[in-house]
Amino acid sequence: MTTKKENAPQEKDAAPRWRSTLVVMFIAQLLSIIGFAFVLPFIPFYIREIGVTDEKLVPVWAGVMMAASSLTMTIFAPVWGWLSDRYGRKLMVERAMFAGAIITIAMGMIGNVYQLLILRLLAGAFTGTISASLALVSSVLPGAKLGFGLGLMQVGVFLGMSVGPLIGGVIADIVGYRLTFVAGGAMLLLGGLLVMLGTKEKFIRPSAESLKQNGSLRTLFALPGFVSLMVVFLVFNFAIHIAIPIIPLFIEKVGNLKTQVASTTGLLLAVTGATASISAAAIGYLSDRIGHKKVLIFNLFITGILWMVHALARNIDQLLVIRIIFGFAIGGNIPTMNALLGKITPKENYGKAYGWMASMTSLGMTLGPLTGGVMASYMGLRWPFVAVSILLTLVVIPIIMGLKTR
Repeated sequence: MTTKKENAPQEKDAAPRWRSTLVVMFIAQLLSIIGFAFVLPFIPFYIREIGVTDEKLVPVWAGVMMAASSLTMTIFAPVWGWLSDRYGRKLMVERAMFAGAIITIAMGMIGNVYQLLILRLLAGAFTGTISASLALVSSVLPGAKLGFGLGLMQVGVFLGMSVGPLIGGVIADIVGYRLTFVAGGAMLLLGGLLVMLGTKEKFIRPSAESLKQNGSLRTLFALPGFVSLMVVFLVFNFAIHIAIPIIPLFIEKVGNLKTQVASTTGLLLAVTGATASISAAAIGYLSDRIGHKKVLIFNLFITGILWMVHALARNIDQLLVIRIIFGFAIGGNIPTMNALLGKITPKENYGKAYGWMASMTSLGMTLGPLTGGVMASYMGLRWPFVAVSILLTLVVIPIIMGLKTR
């Protein structure tokens, strides 16, 4: 039997390893999200440029583009998660970032909306940097640091989502949309190289007996609270992404903008990402101490109210204030949800667990933009924000309240 004394050197060696891994992965996550977010402020306008001239179809195509990558990610995320538990999490992060770099650059070289659709489908199938990174980081973090560590990783996401659209919007207004795709791909390539050269994973492939015992879906789904969390990830992301594809068009309408639309959109997305990044690590740290479930319920309630307030905005100044406050509210939702998952899942199943949650996230991201695009086309740009608020407060919060974790 292994004694505490025998375990001590391993625990001492593990401490610097998880810290260095967390730092490197934070930087790589930041770079990859910047690369993906470069193009967010102008997707609807790029769709116009490559041939969609009917204004009623622009929000529909924007929703389709958002949904396309999410659809294929829904299918492939559990597969990549399954492979990461068998062959290593670092390999999966490299695959996601390098594939994302190639596909993003290719998006700037297409000639019509159908080619863009194909590339968006491929992006969903072969990328997924966030879930791959979470699986790697979670596998080395001590349990007591899970909320903080995953909160810090979410800071990377939010910072990337703030800096990326801001820089991408400015670049797009100066040099055009196509070169901005190339710049975004270069950032993903840099992130992939950093992971490849700057991280070391001590991964030991599980034995056949261990794979047989822990590798089945039945074992995973039998974990207390796992299926409930799947529903939470699905409905939460469906609700959030109803409004995502129409935000640039909403900003254009609310501000009555004729020029500098991409850079204005980038600025508003940037301030949200900045305030969210401030709150993410702090809320993750707090949830480790007072409980992830309590913190999540409060955050979801505030987030739902603020989505409703979006629909009431009448000018850019009002929208700017709303987006700043909204960032503080939304910052803790995702890291707290991921921390809840980490608490109920054994480490040997992290790849599969985060893979399935990425699948539920992607399914929500598939159905949400499609719903939002159609709603905006037939009901106007304000109603999707109302729908988000209703779903968060009347559906997701009751599920979380009934969630039983071990």
